[in-house]
Amino acid sequence: MGIVVFGSFVVDLTSRSAGLPLPGQTLQGSSFKYGAGGKGSNQAVAAHRAGADIILVTKIGKDFFGQVAMDFYQGEGMNTDYILRDEVKETGAALIMVDESSAQNKIVVVSGACGNITAEDIEKCKDLIENASILLLQHEINIDALYKVIEVAYDAGVRIVLNPAPAAPIPDEILKKIDVITPNETEAQTLTGIQINNEEDARRAAKALLDKGVREVIITLGSLGAYVTDGKQDWMIDSVKVDVVDTTGAGDAFNGGLVTALDEGKSLLNAARFANVVGALSVTKKGTARSMPERKQIEQLYQETYGLER
Repeated sequence: MGIVVFGSFVVDLTSRSAGLPLPGQTLQGSSFKYGAGGKGSNQAVAAHRAGADIILVTKIGKDFFGQVAMDFYQGEGMNTDYILRDEVKETGAALIMVDESSAQNKIVVVSGACGNITAEDIEKCKDLIENASILLLQHEINIDALYKVIEVAYDAGVRIVLNPAPAAPIPDEILKKIDVITPNETEAQTLTGIQINNEEDARRAAKALLDKGVREVIITLGSLGAYVTDGKQDWMIDSVKVDVVDTTGAGDAFNGGLVTALDEGKSLLNAARFANVVGALSVTKKGTARSMPERKQIEQLYQETYGLER
């Protein structure tokens, strides 16, 4: 069985403007688009385009935005057997503002249906989760459902990768069930209390997570790259230099690439390098899901950056 991504779908509503508005300020935008988004969905799309055998579990409403999801997945050729439907809640939405000059963004997410995942929903997916090779999770579903899914996977011996985004505290009894955790600087600080400004800070934060029982840690550091450790060795991976257009979804691209490479048997270091390339390519285009690169692009930039794997 391949990778299972259990997480959120929201429709991204993206505006672009010269700068980002201050409180109370209105800016004239230059463009607006809507399309498939949400951390779970984006990561699943990234893995799918990177060549992974993946199934996405998410929940949508019976509304126009829900149909946006189904149309998108069918167009991508992705499995939709585990796209759950909520009878009451609407499909989630993300309001995204992108600064055209810096490519930075501000985002507000309304979870909608994917914040209403029930015990019955999880039961429907239990066999799928238990037979996964890797389970990839994020923080955009309701927390009780997230912890239950982790419990199911842990009891079945499934390798669990958690992208703890958006930032939120995690109990130690949950952290010790996680095989690989992939916070950014802000998320790592939330989990450890350590502010990260450099490699040494990242090393201390990673050690704090290892001490809590996590087996492997990757802390993404934006333009500084990523800090990677398996508890025995550690590595700093430089960022890949590209022309940045839109950073929205870069972390999702990284995580989708990571699980793809891990599922193919790559070492943690080489999987993180592969993820680094996927994340870099994603920021060279506008949007989130639609900016995820294809396998051929990934392999070309990987070889240019790292050469042949040792």
